[in-house]
Amino acid sequence: MILYGLSTCDTCRKAMKALSATGRPVRLQDVRDEPLTEDQRAAFLARFGDKLVNRASTTWRGLSETERQSDPDTLLARHPTLMKRPVIDRDGVLYLGFGSDVQAALLT
Repeated sequence: MILYGLSTCDTCRKAMKALSATGRPVRLQDVRDEPLTEDQRAAFLARFGDKLVNRASTTWRGLSETERQSDPDTLLARHPTLMKRPVIDRDGVLYLGFGSDVQAALLT
């Protein structure tokens, strides 16, 4: 299982702890240190669309209006921390966030 996010993100740390407790190996890919590849971004955007861009983030608030008009792929390539976190890949199935629905699917 791969968790894409930030090592400093509270939600990502909570998800890592809970997922690791299931006994399955979980690897964190910190998107700040190891940005998503073009193929990963394409797969994530195909699955989640615009929901992948976190418009409530500090990074988003720091963007100019012109930058905000860029397509999501360009935004995420330039600003990896704009990705809503975490994205979890379990055996090729992608999950976004760590809400109760994702927890129910992954922790049982």
